[in-house]
Amino acid sequence: MAFAEALSGAKSGQLPAPLRVLLVGAKEEDFFLIREILGRAGHTLRADLDHAHSLEEATPMLKHKDYGLVLFEHEPGDGPTVQLLGQVLHGVTPGALFIVLTENADEKTVAEIIAAGAWDCVGRSQLDGVNLVRTIRSTLALHSLRQEQQTAQESLRKLSRAVEQSADTVIITDREGIIEYVNPAFETLTGYSYAEIGGKTPRILKSGEQGSDFYQEMWKTILAGNNYRGILVNRKKNGELYYVEESISPVRDAAGEITHFISNGRDLTDRLRLEAQLLQAQKMDAIGRLAGGVAHDFNNLLTIITSYSELALDVVPAGSPLETKVQEILLAARRAAKLTRQLLAFSRKQPQALRVTDINQVIGDIARTLPRLIGEDISCRFLPGDGLGQVRVDPVQIEQILMNLAANARDAMPQGGNLRIETSSMTLDEAYIHHKPAAIPMGRYVLITVSDDGAGIPSEDLAHIFEPFYTTKAPGEGTGLGLATVYGIVKQNRGYIWVYSELRRGTVFKIYLPCVVGHARVAAENEIVRSAELPRGSETILLVEDEHAVRQATSEFLSLQGYTVLEARDGLDALSVAKNHGSLIDLMVTDVVMPNMSGGLLAQELLIVRPEMKLLFVSGYAGKTVLDHKVFGLDTNFLQKPFTLRELSGKVREALSCEAERVPAGSV
Repeated sequence: MAFAEALSGAKSGQLPAPLRVLLVGAKEEDFFLIREILGRAGHTLRADLDHAHSLEEATPMLKHKDYGLVLFEHEPGDGPTVQLLGQVLHGVTPGALFIVLTENADEKTVAEIIAAGAWDCVGRSQLDGVNLVRTIRSTLALHSLRQEQQTAQESLRKLSRAVEQSADTVIITDREGIIEYVNPAFETLTGYSYAEIGGKTPRILKSGEQGSDFYQEMWKTILAGNNYRGILVNRKKNGELYYVEESISPVRDAAGEITHFISNGRDLTDRLRLEAQLLQAQKMDAIGRLAGGVAHDFNNLLTIITSYSELALDVVPAGSPLETKVQEILLAARRAAKLTRQLLAFSRKQPQALRVTDINQVIGDIARTLPRLIGEDISCRFLPGDGLGQVRVDPVQIEQILMNLAANARDAMPQGGNLRIETSSMTLDEAYIHHKPAAIPMGRYVLITVSDDGAGIPSEDLAHIFEPFYTTKAPGEGTGLGLATVYGIVKQNRGYIWVYSELRRGTVFKIYLPCVVGHARVAAENEIVRSAELPRGSETILLVEDEHAVRQATSEFLSLQGYTVLEARDGLDALSVAKNHGSLIDLMVTDVVMPNMSGGLLAQELLIVRPEMKLLFVSGYAGKTVLDHKVFGLDTNFLQKPFTLRELSGKVREALSCEAERVPAGSV
């Protein structure tokens, strides 16, 4: 606007822009008079004056030029015209001012003129330089003041809307901490309405998780006039804890005295929970790496112990006291191997190793260790079923399932209780499957039932318990991954799982694993077999192992089984041995992680010149480490340390009966 430019120039110290003035009236002499008056006042009020003889003539002028002031000559009976002028100004230039020049107007007429939007009236008889200039200047000053008030009010409205609609909590208290205002975000987060919390202090939110020293330091900071920033652990109306990052600032009056405090809070509960989950995952990964390194060395030692024990068993007279002692050494070594597998299973570093097994034997072994996990105040019973079919599963993963379910049952029975594990044979027909909530093929299954008489699972949580990171436990007491892991393992083993629960009556998990057909009896894991009873051969085997004791024991056993054994201490040595051996090498048995060259790279090199050679990889490391060393064909050509000589003998015959491996495209 023209008058705004004039005022802006004046305030900035620059020469103000002229005020554009339009005179609407038929009297030409008034135009010259007013122009003369404005010209004389040019040192205090610069103005440019235009003239329109009627409202009709003025309307297009108002549309095409920005006038800051309109002077309208009022004649008796011009009331409707004044109103029309007001409407035109509000429609064309809504911010323009207009002053009415009138004569002999009574109070009613003046009131009508002001109601039409005029800012002031000037009598024509008083139309001199002083009165007109003073009226114009006072009108401009009053309008400027009103504009500043409107701007301030709009700013306050914006501030109010911003606070009301902020996603962060806002609390305003007086100097003593009495709450005078909370925004909707605060009410949503805490559950307290202003009616409940107004007039009280923020102490109503204290959780007891932070000591009095913490709050004393906070008050000391803000009473000294400084800003405070920190994370508070507060309690909602429903009793839940939440974490909020608070920024508290003092509010001062014109004299600089602190009168109020304003607190802005951001809810960190979800972010801190995710950070805790990430930290837990990082801890698990670190444990896994440590476990993998320890397991490798430990597995090599166990391989040496079991191998030499089995070799010693071949020369010990059957039924002698010495045979019993050697067998005890073997059984102890196998129990140690189970502990290693459980450590790797806990850290999720154990590769999946599916095999046909007796589920009762697997569960029986883990059931003996569960009391140490769940505590002596919980009775743990395993009831094996009769006539079960064989299943193809990873025994270590079955241990993971039972450990997770047992840990959940323990948490549901803090005062003690009963944990029951049962197995049974189930043949599912169409009538049974029809009532199940998921598609499950008909056939024969092994059913594993795990039940407890704990607190039960609320119905609203039951549908979510298998979701990753979903937990009903207090922060820091659970990762929300246990049952998600159980569900993933069951599905990975082509099984199905259902859960049934009632509050204060316990929980039942039912796991269905499909049976396999056409497999011979599975040998008991602790069954000890002499080497004379194992399958023999006459092929040539290249044995590559960097651990001398392991290589020596394995070579001796294979030689006793009739094989011709070529030994190599690492990958480079194996290349040399293979190059100098002029005859056929039927099978290479190689460790995976070795100095100078890994087993995977060695296999790729040798298969180029000996494509007919079969492969068998062995390693004491966990699955991911093995995969990182370019190993291929793991599904059929891999044996995990520690292994028994019976397992080695069977795997050697299996590898020799398979087709030769091809080097994967792009590997070399």
